Amino acid sequence: MLYTAYEMNRRMGAPVVAASEWTARALQGLPAPLGRTPAVRHVLAACDILANARPTHHRPAFGITTVPVGDREADVFERPALKTPFGTLLHFAKPSVTDQPRVLVVGPMSGHFTTLIRPTIKTLLADHDVYVIDWHNARDVPAEHGPFGLDEYIDHVMQALRHLGPDTHLLAVCQPAPLVLAAVALLAEDQDPAEPASVTLMAGPIDTRVNPNRVNTSAADKPLSWFERRVVDTVPSRYAGAGRRVYPGVVQLTAFMSMNPRRHLTAHARLYRDLVTGNAAKAATTRAFYDEYGAVMDVPAEFYLETVGRVFQQHDLPRGRFTWRGRRVNPGAIRNTALLTVEGANDDICSPGQTEAAHQLCTGIPAERKRHHLQAGVGHYGVFSGSRWEAEVYPVVREFIASARDREQATSLG
Repeated sequence: MLYTAYEMNRRMGAPVVAASEWTARALQGLPAPLGRTPAVRHVLAACDILANARPTHHRPAFGITTVPVGDREADVFERPALKTPFGTLLHFAKPSVTDQPRVLVVGPMSGHFTTLIRPTIKTLLADHDVYVIDWHNARDVPAEHGPFGLDEYIDHVMQALRHLGPDTHLLAVCQPAPLVLAAVALLAEDQDPAEPASVTLMAGPIDTRVNPNRVNTSAADKPLSWFERRVVDTVPSRYAGAGRRVYPGVVQLTAFMSMNPRRHLTAHARLYRDLVTGNAAKAATTRAFYDEYGAVMDVPAEFYLETVGRVFQQHDLPRGRFTWRGRRVNPGAIRNTALLTVEGANDDICSPGQTEAAHQLCTGIPAERKRHHLQAGVGHYGVFSGSRWEAEVYPVVREFIASARDREQATSLG
């Protein structure tokens, strides 16, 4: 029903979108000074917003072709290093740069493509050799490839670490924090050489019992069966993943926007004013954000429901009951991996304290190898994107990884 309703809405709105696009093109072709009159600018701005106000299922490009390294620009090339039906391990290779710490970035599978954390990746690239797990749209994964839940997610993280080898640094953004911590704990307990040198958890739900917010309350107030009935649907036959049960990305987008509708209305009002007044730079920035924000991907139903149940309702990890393929996960087994947690003081999605809780679970890591950073003045997205991320959070992450690398090298030499 969710897919049917979405498709009906899309088809009903198609004429308005098409008419807005045609009108915008016609107005843009008017000669000066007619095309610059206030009336034309207002209509053109309205048409521009209407023509683009819809979600898409097209993965945007990362678009990172160069990054500053020291006093020069280094070319960047995206190269797949490993691929499964559900994700690709991408290497942002810089052939002209060597001897940088290797970092594996794990982003959320929460209704948006991994390109949403492009700012995180681009900033890291200046000082690190970066790999990223680029999750695929579940709508396009044939059902024959089987389910994808928390166990499979952890499998992918461990597989990527084993492919990259020792001395890799792991960084989890948002949702995957508890799963990344579980993967590290499993590798540590097995004394696997792929155990990372450090792990950085950024604004992730390790223990949502701490300072619960609207997101936590909403997830805990309803039985899991409610979510399965109301927000899970079957991929229609016209897509490659036909028959697969998914949490549609458009549902997640609607949920995110409904959390703070005033913010989004204000942003679009500002976009309208910028288009009318000809402030192209500001309008382009807002447009780029919403183009990315509106690019949605479907999430496997197993992963979504298990996340709600095991992370937000049952709190399995902080209660010591989290399992991977029937095996209990013990974060206390981690001894050699350094731990950094990062939170935003104004985060209304992952409240302060929920990520820091990892320190209480990782009892085997010496205090001198643990660090917590609470960033003042930022909400959830400001932890890993924007000016505060670049100027205040990133230097902490960079120094932490560098220190962990130095420690590893000193240990190997000693």
